[in-house]
Amino acid sequence: MEILLDGRRRQVPPDTRLSEILEAHDPRCTIAVVRPAAARATQTRTFLAATTRGEVVIELASPPGVGLDPAELATPLPLHWEDRYAAAFGPFSLEFTPSRTPLPYERGDVLVGCGGYDPRRSYLTFSRIRHLADHGAPAGGGIIGRVVSGGGVLDRWTRGDRIDRIERVISWEDRTTAFTTTDTSFTLEEGMQVVTRVEAVAQGYTPEKIDTSVAATVEHLLMVVERGHYHVHRAASTHIRDESLAGTDLSPEEKRFRGEGTVTVRWVGPGRGAVYIYRTDLPGNPEHAVVGQVVHGIELVKLAREGETLCIAVTPSRLDLIGMTAGDAMARAGERGVAAEPDVKDPSRLVVDQDPGTTLEALARGTVSLATAPEEKVIKIRLDDARAPASCEIFRQLTGLTQHTLGKLPFFFRFDDVFLFRPPMREGLKILPENTPEGEVPAFSLAMTNDSRKGTGTVGVRTSPHREFGPTAEPFEGTNILGTVVDTGKLKALKEKEMIYVRVVGP
Repeated sequence: MEILLDGRRRQVPPDTRLSEILEAHDPRCTIAVVRPAAARATQTRTFLAATTRGEVVIELASPPGVGLDPAELATPLPLHWEDRYAAAFGPFSLEFTPSRTPLPYERGDVLVGCGGYDPRRSYLTFSRIRHLADHGAPAGGGIIGRVVSGGGVLDRWTRGDRIDRIERVISWEDRTTAFTTTDTSFTLEEGMQVVTRVEAVAQGYTPEKIDTSVAATVEHLLMVVERGHYHVHRAASTHIRDESLAGTDLSPEEKRFRGEGTVTVRWVGPGRGAVYIYRTDLPGNPEHAVVGQVVHGIELVKLAREGETLCIAVTPSRLDLIGMTAGDAMARAGERGVAAEPDVKDPSRLVVDQDPGTTLEALARGTVSLATAPEEKVIKIRLDDARAPASCEIFRQLTGLTQHTLGKLPFFFRFDDVFLFRPPMREGLKILPENTPEGEVPAFSLAMTNDSRKGTGTVGVRTSPHREFGPTAEPFEGTNILGTVVDTGKLKALKEKEMIYVRVVGP
């Protein structure tokens, strides 16, 4: 029998279980399952074109400019030509009369034109930008529809690409059942559609050209999905939302129409830093920056429920070298076509900063400069997220551990057995009392001063136990215990006003 697994047709024996055909699927990730339609698909006016660069969803015009059922076109359809204005696939034969007149087109218009004014050499043409041209189309422009999802794919087509198949999209109302599950033991059915992951392309990225004007907000997206997961913290009728890095300050970049499958980051307001994927078309919002577009798995986005985790892959993947040894960083960058240049020619030193710091800028420039430090400047710590979740999150934000595996911590000064650090404070940041000590503070506890004292945000370590004052030399009520220092022997070598680096290790 035939099924559709992540957009690819598969022939499987009867009574096959999904687990038998999956390869290395993460069991934590939800799968979307859509059973065959009860009603005829011809009742819908939406088509999916699966191309070598991603999926494009087309909604037919009413009435269409040419009598054509896209699903009846023989595939594959090779890319015949492309330029900055349009891309044309074909040829195939139709019957119509070319107007022989330049006509206006908008980005996303899908039209039928022909070569040499011969309809027997017709082409399915996608408009890339607003333009005026004679594509050999019939009177009225020959527009048969419009791209409503996967618009970023239009810019990535190049020589050698093709449309592998075109099929009518069945509306959700036509499904007998459609659901999400983490159970892969169920038996597959004839015509069943299974979607195991979401794939997206970052805004501004194509293999041929990279737009770095959106590099900062795209980097935020890449950080959220760096481990291949999108957490559905909220599911609404129009979108799903991942709040893993909510509260992160961002700058506004790309703001435009939010179509189905558009990925945005909210850059202002209480939900700033949350990543949205849209289930339906919405007008643009100045509080959202567009950071990507789903090119596969929109069914999973539409069906996902609150609390579920989706497997996701965004192209390009993040290029973050901080925390690696210089030798490993140079090798990793080389795999991505980027030359890494460390400040000191010692492969054992650890990378503590990189320039440029975003993936899009590094890939566009082709080189990245690495600042390094010796291992003795890196102190391992443990954080107590269970008892001090809010304080540990603030510590990660202030040190950069939210973005990298290595954080920065400026050493302030030492007196007696107390070592104090002053990370830069963000305006308006509130550090409420949390996990304040009782009885005695153990030696080498790591703590942060809360808002009840003037030194709010100060981080400290005390090398001996104390029953009255915490690691920042504040009374217990002004002390939030964050965790413990592991590399205790490295504290003695610290020099005032120098930068040290911290790495979080497991229990």
